[in-house]
Amino acid sequence: MKRIINIAILLLTVMVAQAASFTVQAPHQVIEGNKFNVTFVLSNGEGSSFSPPEVSGAKLIYGPSVSHSYSSSWVNGKSSSSSSEEYTMIYKATATGKCHIGAASIVVGGKRMATKPFTIEVLPSGSHANSQPQQQTTPGAPTPYSDPMTQSADKAVSGKDLFVRIELSKPHVYEQQAVVCTIKLYTKYQISQFLPTIQPSFDGFLIEEIPVQPSLNKVETLNGERYMTAILKQCILYPQQSGKLTITSGNYDVSVVQFDTFRSIFGTISKPVEKDLKVTSNKATVNILPLPEPKPASFTGAVGRFNVTTDLKPATGLKTYSAATYRYIISGTGNIKYIKAPEVNFPDQFDVYDPKTDVQVNDGSGDMSGKVVMDYTFIPQYVGEFDIPAGEFTYFDPEAGKYVTVPVPGRHLSVAKGEGQPSNHYRMKNMDIRPIKSGDLGLKKAHGYIVDNWTYWLWFILPLLALVALLLYYRKQLKERADVRRMRSKRASKVAQRRLKAARGFASRGDRSGFYAEMLNALWGYMSDKLSIPVSELSKENINAELEQYGIDEQLRKSSIDLIDKCEFAQYAPELASDDMNAVLDEAAGIIDRLESVKRKTNVQS
Repeated sequence: MKRIINIAILLLTVMVAQAASFTVQAPHQVIEGNKFNVTFVLSNGEGSSFSPPEVSGAKLIYGPSVSHSYSSSWVNGKSSSSSSEEYTMIYKATATGKCHIGAASIVVGGKRMATKPFTIEVLPSGSHANSQPQQQTTPGAPTPYSDPMTQSADKAVSGKDLFVRIELSKPHVYEQQAVVCTIKLYTKYQISQFLPTIQPSFDGFLIEEIPVQPSLNKVETLNGERYMTAILKQCILYPQQSGKLTITSGNYDVSVVQFDTFRSIFGTISKPVEKDLKVTSNKATVNILPLPEPKPASFTGAVGRFNVTTDLKPATGLKTYSAATYRYIISGTGNIKYIKAPEVNFPDQFDVYDPKTDVQVNDGSGDMSGKVVMDYTFIPQYVGEFDIPAGEFTYFDPEAGKYVTVPVPGRHLSVAKGEGQPSNHYRMKNMDIRPIKSGDLGLKKAHGYIVDNWTYWLWFILPLLALVALLLYYRKQLKERADVRRMRSKRASKVAQRRLKAARGFASRGDRSGFYAEMLNALWGYMSDKLSIPVSELSKENINAELEQYGIDEQLRKSSIDLIDKCEFAQYAPELASDDMNAVLDEAAGIIDRLESVKRKTNVQS
């Protein structure tokens, strides 16, 4: 019993929450001679004894056509359900003026419910009527072109009855100029399901979506045919390159509603039947014109029509180490969302931060309009008078086909002494590596192989030449060392100098005998090595002859022989020698130097 009571309460709650209603759907206006639908919808109830309305100014063509629908759901432990019965009457407008539709009635739960009477305006033939129903179409309700007599289930649905079309607002535009793309559904049938499987692609464009709510609530005439239409997608496209850009086609799975019609004791009944179709939209192409050359230096990509204003906060009373804001405001219509922040030349004595951008735009039906605010924050680091120089903002006007330059006035700033210290950002910026060179670096593209460059082969030739030189030098050294006489001649002076040094040691000790013995060894040895005279043939006469052959003058020859005689005399009769030993050393060193000098002069001449 408790379970029965709970079920009864639940059913009563659902019935109370979903009270039955009886409404009517019909167009505001129709064209004389055209057919139109009047649909009576009973929601959340079971009806009987339907009484059609009395109509003046129109002729009944078909009906009533009855269709039923029911849905239920269970969410979070709560159940909900809804049902509807639809009675569709098809009329034909017979005369211009007013068409009066009386009240229709139906019995629900033992009580008769009725709709309110209404009037439809009938326009003369050739006029354009607003065929939007007086009440929003409910899911599953027939469209104004749902005609069971002509849309039977055995009839094929052609590409002229249902299609998706991509429409562009302009056939050709400039780069960055807006073009509106609309993807629209055209149908003569009621749609029960519409599912995109492949969306069109927009390669080469920046896209701004325009919010739309797809709804089959408008009637359009295309190529002499009337369709119910729904905008599936609408966006503003901004082309990023010149040339011919194509928007590819999309694929869609569509379920349309047709009717199986049969007669019964209750009248003519139409049963909706769904048919699944695959629909492919068209491709759309737009020609993109390049922006004219040369482009002004102050042009940063703005295309449309714009105005520029600037502001300074605070306007006065700037102080060092206190932040201020230079505001740059660009307003107008065009690709305002994609405008790059212009470069503002602040004084070097200011610490400047990257600009912060705030975009406030409205996506209109043809282009974006609004404003973009760019705030440049700066902190003065020094006291004084400074200027932000005047500048320019240039945009391209596609309607006029030319660049327009807007002057931006400069600002004079007076900075007073403030409290604080230089910011870390400013110090780090001035400690950073400065650019070595700016401007045109003279770079150019070069195509070639490294082996075509002579420096590549130079790295091979230089080591080879160095190796050859090293071999020649080594060969020369070997040849010179093989010539014993020549080597002795080259070393004669060095050997003599060592012996003279030893003789100097004897002189310092006062040993005259040892001194002169070492002096003779030095002189005889030097003459033997220098003149290549064997020791067995070494004599004063041979020395004199060899010196003369080498081109030594007579005086130098005589001095050399006399020095040898002096040393021999002093060695054998030291008690009779009275010469200063240091003077003898100096004389010997001088004679050897003079002989070496003559030798070098003779080699140069040869």
